[in-house]
Amino acid sequence: MLENSFSKHLYSEFTDNVFVTGLSLAPLVVKVDPNLNVILTACLTVFVGCYRSVKPTPPSETMSNEHAMRFPLVGSAMLLSLFLLFKFLSKDLVNAVLTCYFFVLGIVAFSATLLPAIRRFLPKHWNDDLIIWHFPYFRSLEVEFTKSQIVASIPGTFFCAWYAAQKHWLANNVLGLAFCIQGIEMLSLGSFKTGAILLAGLFVYDIFWVFFTPVMVSVAKSFDAPIKLLFPTADSARPFSMLGLGDIVIPGIFVALALRFDVSRGKESQYFKSAFLGYTVGLVLTIIVMNWFQAAQATCTPIYCTLRNWISCCSLYMEWGSQTSMSLILLIFNNDCFNQFLTF
Repeated sequence: MLENSFSKHLYSEFTDNVFVTGLSLAPLVVKVDPNLNVILTACLTVFVGCYRSVKPTPPSETMSNEHAMRFPLVGSAMLLSLFLLFKFLSKDLVNAVLTCYFFVLGIVAFSATLLPAIRRFLPKHWNDDLIIWHFPYFRSLEVEFTKSQIVASIPGTFFCAWYAAQKHWLANNVLGLAFCIQGIEMLSLGSFKTGAILLAGLFVYDIFWVFFTPVMVSVAKSFDAPIKLLFPTADSARPFSMLGLGDIVIPGIFVALALRFDVSRGKESQYFKSAFLGYTVGLVLTIIVMNWFQAAQATCTPIYCTLRNWISCCSLYMEWGSQTSMSLILLIFNNDCFNQFLTF
């Protein structure tokens, strides 16, 4: 059933991949409104990531309640460690190490994103036959890969080398989009309850580190890595509009959960359509309010998430106004708004 649903939307996903690529390249040749680019890029990336998350078999591992409870604590430890590194070591040295890390991570993410598109053109044994490589001097450590993955890693290596050498905004966006798609595809929530625990923890995490300490802001200003998308503008004083990857991945994993729930029921994508519509309209309204008041995103995020979830709730209730549907919707409404506080 899952396989049939995935095949049904294969062409649509391919089309959206083409549009995402076109949106990324368009500012190089024509003038593109950055607000429109932000909206289209974010929505299409969520759409592609959601359908890639639908697998023929259920995910073998999902995030449990315990994992969700530990996530903010692990994130706090990582954030504080980065803050101390930037404080006591050279900023250039730390960013050089991080560039090496994201160079490897970027190759893996970009290759995994590109692999489904190219493997259909390669011989079957290239996709199936595993190559096992043992690390020198550490024979117990091994890496398994296929020839198809090697082919997919070639363009990934090119973009990562380009980013490491020039830090060009296009290379940054290519890697950022790959991280987003892989994040939505691979991060699987076990239930909406798990998501509520995760987002409540991230809500407290973000409020504490942003408003009660200088840690988050300091790290954000010092951290030079593809953790945000850059959209060129015509304003020399503000050459780029930015969108944090969390504004795509965090809502995206919930929209993906709604899609998988629809597919598991063997019905049309009812919950997915409403959730995706809510995300899109909420993002549009957020951009409008940000430009109207010239406010940063953190100020507008309560409006964003409230309106987005309100539209999702109303859409679902009007179409399927059952008690079960409303119970699920209210759970999403009460907890999903925390997700937007993740991104700074």
